[in-house]
Amino acid sequence: MHLADAVKYLDEILRTHEVGDFPQALNGLQVENSGGLTRIGAAVDATEAVIREASQAGVDFLIVHHGLFWSGAQRITGATYRKTRLMVEADMAIYSAHLPLDIHPEIGNNALLAGAIGLQNGVPFFPTAGQNIGLMFEAEISREVLRDHLSRAVGGQVHLAPGGPVLARRVGVVTGGAGGDIAKAAEAGVDTLITGEGPHWSYTAAEELGVNLFYAGHYATETFGVKAAAELVSRRFALPWQFIDHPTGL
Repeated sequence: MHLADAVKYLDEILRTHEVGDFPQALNGLQVENSGGLTRIGAAVDATEAVIREASQAGVDFLIVHHGLFWSGAQRITGATYRKTRLMVEADMAIYSAHLPLDIHPEIGNNALLAGAIGLQNGVPFFPTAGQNIGLMFEAEISREVLRDHLSRAVGGQVHLAPGGPVLARRVGVVTGGAGGDIAKAAEAGVDTLITGEGPHWSYTAAEELGVNLFYAGHYATETFGVKAAAELVSRRFALPWQFIDHPTGL
């Protein structure tokens, strides 16, 4: 099994180099290895702890949502050096997919989270970086029932800013950190927004805009896509895979 085959497969499925993103995301293959693959890993973040655990597990192809390069050019010192050394010593390749893995209609974070809480037939909304990155659903569900479904889906506590109606009828799903863009969601006509996190002021903004705002965890809402991507590669190339879980609690 060759690295180039796995990269081509993911590039095509995710439209990695066609989907717009923030310039520093650097989607696609971020680190190559010597070319052979034997074990796939999936993780939300390409952190030192994750890379270390992956290397100890024998992972040589790590698929992540948040890659290595978010701050421009970096000196290879400190944690950057340690991560680089771990990757080289483990002969580990790293593939990152940010917005391409949020918006995919089948294995994207938004689609999978929405499906896990029973929302169906979403339409794209929430324009960002040249395309709509969220999904909007027509529904009729109480916000407390929705909170219960959401809590089960992410496996943890969900915080609610109850600014909107008790009965949610138009629900937006934007995984990650969309709370700071609550006004954009309100302008689109949603009465309830599900996201991962937001700044302090987003709570009161939701109240003033008349929108229910669910904070389900940035990390927790973005575990879905990398798992699905790893599962696809695993099935396509008959390789084992595992999820490297390193939750932030945020």
